[in-house]
Amino acid sequence: MNIGIIGAGQLGRMLALAGYPLGQRFVFVDLDADAPGAQVGRIIPGRFDDPAALARLAEAVDLVTFDVENVPQAAAEAIAAKVPFFPPPAALGAGQDRLTEKALFAELGIPTAPHAAVDSQAGLEAAARQVGLPAILKTRRLGYDGRGQLRLQAAADLDGAFAALGGVPAILEGFVPFERELSLVAVRSRNGETACWPLAENTHEHGILRQTRAPWDDPQLQALAERHLRALLDRFDYVGVLTVEFFLLEGRLLANEMAPRVHNSGHWTIEGAVTSQFENHVRALLGLPLGSTAAVGHAGMVNFIGRLPALEDVLAIEGTHYHDYGKAARPNRKLGHCTVVRASAAERDEALRRLEALA
Repeated sequence: MNIGIIGAGQLGRMLALAGYPLGQRFVFVDLDADAPGAQVGRIIPGRFDDPAALARLAEAVDLVTFDVENVPQAAAEAIAAKVPFFPPPAALGAGQDRLTEKALFAELGIPTAPHAAVDSQAGLEAAARQVGLPAILKTRRLGYDGRGQLRLQAAADLDGAFAALGGVPAILEGFVPFERELSLVAVRSRNGETACWPLAENTHEHGILRQTRAPWDDPQLQALAERHLRALLDRFDYVGVLTVEFFLLEGRLLANEMAPRVHNSGHWTIEGAVTSQFENHVRALLGLPLGSTAAVGHAGMVNFIGRLPALEDVLAIEGTHYHDYGKAARPNRKLGHCTVVRASAAERDEALRRLEALA
């Protein structure tokens, strides 16, 4: 079967790498002819909202998915009218607007940080009185990897903050003094079969995911997170992988955001789980039986941001797996990652410390 992917970044590349052993073929839409997906499939040149490029993709494949979240919902719906499109456009749209996303969480009984909509400087000041400070001002759309965010510590920080963020619709979220950041990756197939991987603990630097460790072994939190994910999956009659990032605070999980696609915090599953998030995403699209999501050891993942360490130095660390995306280096760009799988958490953490020294 031919599978179309909107976006040819590293996530699309890893989807194709997982799908080829299953006999699938892949075609991408992307403006960058040298994007990582070009290593493993044909690229149709075009923007993610280019009707002509998307029409060509729909004509060339049997179904379509995506590796980026900024595909306009209307464009996704236009494709879905021609060929199966997963995850569903409604889920894609819900994840693109932070205010809509928070309303969805509230509808499903999923706790979040206090928040308020911001559409002007006066609105920001009113939101700050409602939510309190410190808080995070975020653009409602298109912010990721730390972009489109301002931390506001005190009332003096409000001056000009709305304009500094571009004067676009925003949301003010109360700062959560979280103990840990956790994420849960889940998958739902076309036939309704659902599975969840173990919770993972994430560490961010400057808003960019730096490290993931899994599994985070807490049966009560695992059950709670799975209940939240299954509510979202059922809400959309979802197909594919869905990720939710949580703050852990005093034994409670507060949902931060959802990603209706394969996710950076699930990279550990490539070597650290029986079936990776990428393979199960492909299986879900095709309606195939899902593979086991059980961890096979204690796994960790380190993102390589801005530069890649020497291959020989990474591979000298026992249990490591090197992933070079083939991207040109530039500051704050994810160029690759490394996973490590060891028999114990202590051995994994020691390997991660050595990897962090190289990254």
